Amino acid sequence: MVMWLRSGDDAALRLGVVTSRRVGPAVARTRARRQLREAYRRHRSELAGPYDVILVARKAISDAKSSDLETELLSLARKARLVAQPHDDQKGG
Repeated sequence: MVMWLRSGDDAALRLGVVTSRRVGPAVARTRARRQLREAYRRHRSELAGPYDVILVARKAISDAKSSDLETELLSLARKARLVAQPHDDQKGG
């Protein structure tokens, strides 16, 4: 999957999903969109920033498990600095 970010005055972490015909037939594209939306919905509360998110599905999504998609989504979000990093000062002591 590829993640694009769109900034702007009206950006509010809305989600856009792109699945081209390369992903597969209509049934596979619909399933891929559903999986990406669900992964985003599960982790939306962990994201922050003045952006809209566009996820582009790749052909490999057909064989991916939902847990793999969530892991990849969070990895891309961390790289884009959409996920707040845990603070070290919150350790007990």
